[in-house]
Amino acid sequence: MAMQKPSIPKGTRDFSPVEMMRRTYIFDTVKSVFRLYGFSPLETPAMENLSTLMGKYGEEGDKLLFKILNSGDFTSAISSETAGSPAALAAKICEKGLRYDLTVPFARYVVQHQGEIVFPFKRYQMQPVWRADRPQKGRYREFYQCDVDVIGSRSLLCEVELVQIVEQVFGRLGINVVLKLNNRKILYGIAETIGHADKMTDITVAIDKLEKIGMEAVRAELSERGIDEAAIDRLQPILSLSGSTFEKLDALAAIIGGSETGMKGIEEMRTVFSKAEALGIGLEMELDLSLARGLNYYTGAIFEVKAKDFAIGSICGGGRYDDLTGIFGMPDMSGVGISFGADRIYDVMTGLDLFPEETSITTRVMFVNLGEQEAELSMRLMATLRAAGVSAEIYPEAAKMKKQMEYANRRSIPYVVIIGSDEMSSGRATLKDMVRGTQSSVGFEQLAQSVR
Repeated sequence: MAMQKPSIPKGTRDFSPVEMMRRTYIFDTVKSVFRLYGFSPLETPAMENLSTLMGKYGEEGDKLLFKILNSGDFTSAISSETAGSPAALAAKICEKGLRYDLTVPFARYVVQHQGEIVFPFKRYQMQPVWRADRPQKGRYREFYQCDVDVIGSRSLLCEVELVQIVEQVFGRLGINVVLKLNNRKILYGIAETIGHADKMTDITVAIDKLEKIGMEAVRAELSERGIDEAAIDRLQPILSLSGSTFEKLDALAAIIGGSETGMKGIEEMRTVFSKAEALGIGLEMELDLSLARGLNYYTGAIFEVKAKDFAIGSICGGGRYDDLTGIFGMPDMSGVGISFGADRIYDVMTGLDLFPEETSITTRVMFVNLGEQEAELSMRLMATLRAAGVSAEIYPEAAKMKKQMEYANRRSIPYVVIIGSDEMSSGRATLKDMVRGTQSSVGFEQLAQSVR
């Protein structure tokens, strides 16, 4: 067999031990906040039936689904008619796909297990998702999401709680962020006011790109999607409203006051911002009327979080969905959730050097191996350190001291313990502090305390 050059698919990554320890730090931080608010863990399969996934993410989202070939002789389902059409072909030979997000599988789970669930149901889920997107900086084909959702309640207290969670997570991680909010009801009210309620999806898909492509490009896309110039002219000043959040809401109410749905959205936003203010939430929050989030299932509040000190896309986002479970036969089950993008958060923290130094340390103490008897005593001492919660290892071979010390340095091990014949007879270990470059003699009983 010819030698094959090792490689991985574009848009995917290997994670080194150091990277994994840093990622674990993110996951543990996020998980600890989720649990503080009473959320329970959940996992769903990596693949779902395509019937579950298709039609939930909008036209553009459906194109990004990774499809899985049927097992066995999948070619038997191909006819001459289907062979010439990629969509028809995929429908015949693919019944499953990799999950695009965690929200749709969550809705499917809720419907399947409704008899076992206590509502409102509060769950968190931290798993990888896959999108057939063009790989670029901050955009991967395989990445992790950390989702937290409440389903079975329409209370806006759920939205406020999500704001608190965002504040706590990014506060603990040390990332300076801004939380942008909007409401799909407001977006419908705007579409209704400019005379294109039937084109709401087209409008939201276009204006969601405002920050990326600018107003002129958005105008051009709206025109391509069948929105007339007069309507676009009425839309532009709405997207350009300035002032404080409550000033924007007042101005918006004056413009779209004829839309009952739009006014409901305004009142919902007033409530969320007012309660956040009353609770003393210090997180920077902003009403962004261009924020649409292209997922079809959102019906109320929508969220997006951006890092203020690092140029990257959104690192967290979500919203309210009133009838996602209805697609699976369980109507009127409102939910709201938010998703933390672990990979982008990692990129931000790496770029800003925010990881605590200790997150890169796997071994706190290494024992030098000076021979069979010395190693045996070292093994007994290591057992006492581990019992005290201190990670320890011994160099497996009695190699030259220089080689062993180089190993400790390259592993960034902060402490090295030397047990030789003198140490064995005195009952005191030689302890090297690799960070400070100091050396001391420590009694065996005091080792654990000395290396904490």
